[in-house]
Amino acid sequence: MKSIRTVTAVAALCLAATTVAQAQNYKIAFIARAQADSFAAWLANGIMDEVKKYPDMTVDVMDSQADDAKENAFIENAVANKYDLIIVQPNNGEAQRPYVEQAVKDGVKVITTNARIKDIPGSSSVDADPYEQAAVNARLALEQIPQGANVVVLNGPSGNMHADMRRDAWQKEFFDKRSDVKIVGEQIAHWNKEEAMRFMEDWVQANDKIDAIVSMNDNMAAGALEVIKDDPKFENILAYGVDGTAEAMLLIQSGKMTSTALQNAYDLAAKNISVAHDLLTGKITQIDTDIDCPLVTKDNVAEFIEIHKKSGAIK
Repeated sequence: MKSIRTVTAVAALCLAATTVAQAQNYKIAFIARAQADSFAAWLANGIMDEVKKYPDMTVDVMDSQADDAKENAFIENAVANKYDLIIVQPNNGEAQRPYVEQAVKDGVKVITTNARIKDIPGSSSVDADPYEQAAVNARLALEQIPQGANVVVLNGPSGNMHADMRRDAWQKEFFDKRSDVKIVGEQIAHWNKEEAMRFMEDWVQANDKIDAIVSMNDNMAAGALEVIKDDPKFENILAYGVDGTAEAMLLIQSGKMTSTALQNAYDLAAKNISVAHDLLTGKITQIDTDIDCPLVTKDNVAEFIEIHKKSGAIK
């Protein structure tokens, strides 16, 4: 009888342990840069979908609205509200750096993504190579943009690693090699379509000839193209972006946009959530990892449109 009681007690302990394990629920805060940015929205949707595959994790999405003060407050609040892990999509990496550093010091696991904030001991990152994202477009543009061309340039926020490194790639891979090309307009449009439209409206008023739009993301490129879509003067304009959004894929398919580098938000979301789970369960303690960035042109756009069709982003 004693042995039976012992077995029963052990079984009860095992059952209790199982119940505790099943009840474990890790809270993740995803602090998005700005949901008005089509890529940020794509990434947020991907993260919400991906976390459903993990019964022991939940995620809350917070929209920083491209405002450093709001983003920094979200990071502080996530620590105060005892989230187990924070995924930060920086608006301005250097502005967010001290808040991420403090979160790590407070014992919270942090992943920075799109773009990573480098050199924070104890934090992890999931990203793509922003230099190469722009460089694949710039190398193509070397062959495509005509001699003596006028171009306009749309930049992301100053201090954002992706914005700065993409612009650096265009400088080194294209502009330094093509002294014949003239930049007739260059502005920071903060990844925003409406801001890009306003700048493009000014540029077309001031210039009879614009041969190419060099944009650090698809959203701004799409905004610039919207302004000139019915103007025959610009029917042969070239346009380059980064991200591979659904809108950009359709613009490339229709011949209105030249190329983009795919930064697959589904892959980025899947990698972020997989890394988050590995960090939370102790499988790893730190990691920095990247996804690929293939060039998309009219020649291969059909295969990437299928990615968006599977997700429902393109009907």
